[in-house]
Amino acid sequence: MNMTLKPASGLSGSTLKVIAMISMVIDHVALYLMEHGTVLYETMRCIGRIAFPVFAFLIAEGFIHTRSRYRYFFTLLGFAVISEIPWYLLNGADGTHNVMFTLALGVATLMVLENLLQRSMVLGFLWTHGMAGLASWLGVDYEWRGIIVIVIFYLFNVYGHSFPYSRGMQFFSTFALMIHYGVIGAVMACMILYLYNGKRGFVQGSIAKYGFYAFYPAHFILFI
Repeated sequence: MNMTLKPASGLSGSTLKVIAMISMVIDHVALYLMEHGTVLYETMRCIGRIAFPVFAFLIAEGFIHTRSRYRYFFTLLGFAVISEIPWYLLNGADGTHNVMFTLALGVATLMVLENLLQRSMVLGFLWTHGMAGLASWLGVDYEWRGIIVIVIFYLFNVYGHSFPYSRGMQFFSTFALMIHYGVIGAVMACMILYLYNGKRGFVQGSIAKYGFYAFYPAHFILFI
């Protein structure tokens, strides 16, 4: 990512994960346990809108730095399949699928996109929009917007040095997509991501890493 506007100190990747997880839990408490339409409900859902842009940002970061992209993809896909059980128990057969599928599709998109961009920007564009369309057709959480946001974070991370004000452009693009789910949440997510300091943080080792993955399906148990 373009380093020119990055603050000297700020939030590590591990801290971003914790913020996103807390935001997600607040969102789901409101969605599954509270009366809809109240001021408290709407406030909690706004806070919950922070989660996905942060997760999408971390997915793009993880893709760039992981030593095995195939393992990264299959780990996300495996937890997506596991998460589908509590997701189904909570939401029924409504045609939607949990956000881990969105993240896995995002990684799959980047795996091919990385190679296509070396040959043709047009092919990269078509591939990205094809995968975004697939996400909508499958009914994964955040649909096509989820895929595009992940790609935006990746592109500005890798190619951002070629554009002036790339960090601002990145967040403006993300805001424009995420505003569909709420203005306040989109603004807060962009503000939090601006504080990212590029450091991995306290999450070290396989146990901690997979513990964060496992938290997603596990937290649904609270609402079943």
